[in-house]
Amino acid sequence: MTRQTTLSVLVPVYNEQYLVEASLARLRLLGDSPLLERIKVIVVDDHSTDQTPAALESFQRSLSSDFDAGKFEWVFLRHEQNGGKGAAVRTALARADTELVVIHDADLEYHPRNLLQMLPIFLDEGADAVFGSRFLPSSFKRVLFFRHAMGNHFLNLVCSVVSDLDFTDMETCYKMVRTNLLKSIPLVSDDFRIEPELAIKLAKRGARIYEIPIDYSGRTYQEGKKIGWKDGVRALWAIAKFGVSDDIYRGDEHGGEILARLNRAPRFNRWMADVVRPYVGHRVLEVGAGTGNLTVNLAPRQVYWATDMNPHYLEALGELRSSRPYLHVQFTDITRAETFPQGQKFDTVICLNVLEHIEDHDSALRNICDVLEVGGRAIVLVPQHPSLYGSLDRVLGHCRRYTEAELLAVGAQCDFSTSQVLQFNRVSAPGWWLNGKILGKTTLGLSQMKLLNMTMPVLRRMDRWVPFPALSLIAIFEKTAANARAAELKSPVAASALP
Repeated sequence: MTRQTTLSVLVPVYNEQYLVEASLARLRLLGDSPLLERIKVIVVDDHSTDQTPAALESFQRSLSSDFDAGKFEWVFLRHEQNGGKGAAVRTALARADTELVVIHDADLEYHPRNLLQMLPIFLDEGADAVFGSRFLPSSFKRVLFFRHAMGNHFLNLVCSVVSDLDFTDMETCYKMVRTNLLKSIPLVSDDFRIEPELAIKLAKRGARIYEIPIDYSGRTYQEGKKIGWKDGVRALWAIAKFGVSDDIYRGDEHGGEILARLNRAPRFNRWMADVVRPYVGHRVLEVGAGTGNLTVNLAPRQVYWATDMNPHYLEALGELRSSRPYLHVQFTDITRAETFPQGQKFDTVICLNVLEHIEDHDSALRNICDVLEVGGRAIVLVPQHPSLYGSLDRVLGHCRRYTEAELLAVGAQCDFSTSQVLQFNRVSAPGWWLNGKILGKTTLGLSQMKLLNMTMPVLRRMDRWVPFPALSLIAIFEKTAANARAAELKSPVAASALP
């Protein structure tokens, strides 16, 4: 049986009294698709000053006879003030409750039959977004302004350079995206700058973006086309702005926006991976894997489970699986044993920058011990030195910073033997102290992260000689046969069996 999906169509409308009814009527053909179980059309009149409101009222009266009421749901909204296309899209997106969402303009330049070609790419290829390109070969395209086309090609080139993706039509209206993904991205553009913003932020989120050729019947300015050369200049500025921005996660309890900034230093992640790699075995569980910065540096392995609690991170981890058949992705709450991979034993559990987020770190370490085979290792990295606790720790949700004695005591209490303790990252300690203790910052400076990444090859070689306390502590815990026996004796089941 063919799997079905659901779709929300977001329709921003401004002064389209002559075309909006015909444009909305075209959506009728979506109801004939066997791939669509439900279609929600959300129309936002962006405070039109012509007869568009009357045209929309006329269209609403015709709905019962012209559309399959069982499949279609219609929502009509109106802005009290004109906000622009981006503002109308945000208003409509807030009402979307389907698996997929797409933007459809209220004119007749695009035809929704092309939307039907996008659906199988989500269902069969696991796409996160599909763009309809007006510049890929299609059945037809109206021949219009050469200078306008050249401007589009130039914007596509600049956007492709910034995003490192080969876009052929970044400015296209037809962008179909997974709704949960799009809702997790903070969109700020009010006008046509929403187009480069969407493209660049999706690229930065690591979305699997596809393009398909679409038909295009562009309008002339005499026919009502609104976009002009000034919008091209604004788009160019938007590309530059969003190219340097890390505002790609909505603020959440998982600190996603901070993680995005940390991603600006991939060389630091490689350094961390190089330090722990000698202790990593063949059957690996990584808890708190985030978006996979460490995962990609430690793979491949015989078996590798990458787990996290953040659904957006799990989506990003899932994208890594297509070329890594040994990789498994799963939701895991480190404090709840039942959420760990069931029926699995590992020779290595990696737990980097996780324990400091948890009040009950004892139960977390016990759960790690339970899924390790005898002789297995737990690699645990935590922030060190309580005296460095500051604003950055608070915004990251750190419950504490550790001393070496505290961490080893927790490990011993959870029946681990300590194999080795490593002092890690002295070079970043002054920056952390300055930003978190003195300046009280709640985010890491973009220029600081870029400088850190650029200088990392030198800094990591200097680290052992730097006269500062290490920012982090890495403990290599082992589960020995004696540890395992002690843990069994402590369990309620074992205790009840004793004479």
